[in-house]
Amino acid sequence: MLVTAPVAGGASAPAALPGTASASASDATPDAGRVRALADVRPSVPPTRLLADLLPPRHFADARFSTYRANPAYPSQARTVARLEEVAAAVVKPARKGLFGARKQAAPAVYMDGGFGVGKTHLLTSLAHAVGLDVSAYGTFVEYTNLVGALGFQATVDALATKKLVCIDEFELDDPGDTVLMSRLLRELADRGVALAATSNTLPEALGEGRFAAEDFLREIQALAARFEVLRVDGEDYRHRAVVTDSAPLPEDAVRAAATGRPGTTLDAFDDLLAHLSHVHPSRYRALLDGVEVVALTGVHTVTEQSAALRLVVLVDRLYDRDVPVLLAGSDDYAGERSLFTEEMLRGGYRKKYYRALSRLGALAEDGRAVARASS
Repeated sequence: MLVTAPVAGGASAPAALPGTASASASDATPDAGRVRALADVRPSVPPTRLLADLLPPRHFADARFSTYRANPAYPSQARTVARLEEVAAAVVKPARKGLFGARKQAAPAVYMDGGFGVGKTHLLTSLAHAVGLDVSAYGTFVEYTNLVGALGFQATVDALATKKLVCIDEFELDDPGDTVLMSRLLRELADRGVALAATSNTLPEALGEGRFAAEDFLREIQALAARFEVLRVDGEDYRHRAVVTDSAPLPEDAVRAAATGRPGTTLDAFDDLLAHLSHVHPSRYRALLDGVEVVALTGVHTVTEQSAALRLVVLVDRLYDRDVPVLLAGSDDYAGERSLFTEEMLRGGYRKKYYRALSRLGALAEDGRAVARASS
């Protein structure tokens, strides 16, 4: 999903590429007495920054194999940890050639297959740490497709080929074009000897649809399927969280009061932010949040345009990566996170993206409510 920015006449054109922005995040200085707005920030992001940002999310900074608590009721969890430790050792110190110059063994490729909340991201992050963050790249499926959109396919391959390990969290199968793109990218990296590791998520309510996605994943990556080892991770959602929370929106005056005078807080009208996102390449959304500790939004309402909704999903992912609390003041028709996207969207092909965003935004909104209480 290479998100595009709308232009006159209803057509679409690629959003500006890194390095072309007229102002950086640090240039956006609010007027005295005015809270900074994300819509004022036009981050200028060089390609080196895009690559350097391919790191595990902040809230998994301490994740290691030793801190993963395998549930004895699901032996596959402990087996997966043991196998990933072997994979890490093989990547760090590849096997030498045989006495007669036998072909070098192919780099490992593993796919962790399991339901929602069984700790796959923890394990994927642990693998990256075990191999070394300096020789690993870690990103979500969307971050890699956006990287290709920003740098170009061959430049992305060349950059990632310098790594020993490439980790893809939340591999998505809902966009055929992006799936083919990622399959080609992974194939070229594997051919260059880069180890690969991937996960994907299935919502807990989707048990009747087939909880695990390994067959779909292997079918879509086609030529690479034989190289991937599937690691089944059974278990229950360890957080026991709801798929979607429906916390009531905050009063607008409470949101404005909490945002005022709080360092690192931004305050935007929801429509202003949506419009701004259409002119910022999604690969820059991480830089858009530099220095941001709390995001406050007023006038939140149901998003009815799919392109705007998908851009919002990417922003929510980046907010969640950084554990940024969100203060939400809704319009008259906004009744909580579930009403953020239309029912048609929640039944459509991108439903997993939207439900993931709602789950994450619900958690961040709860953190935001705590911020508001502390400010009252």
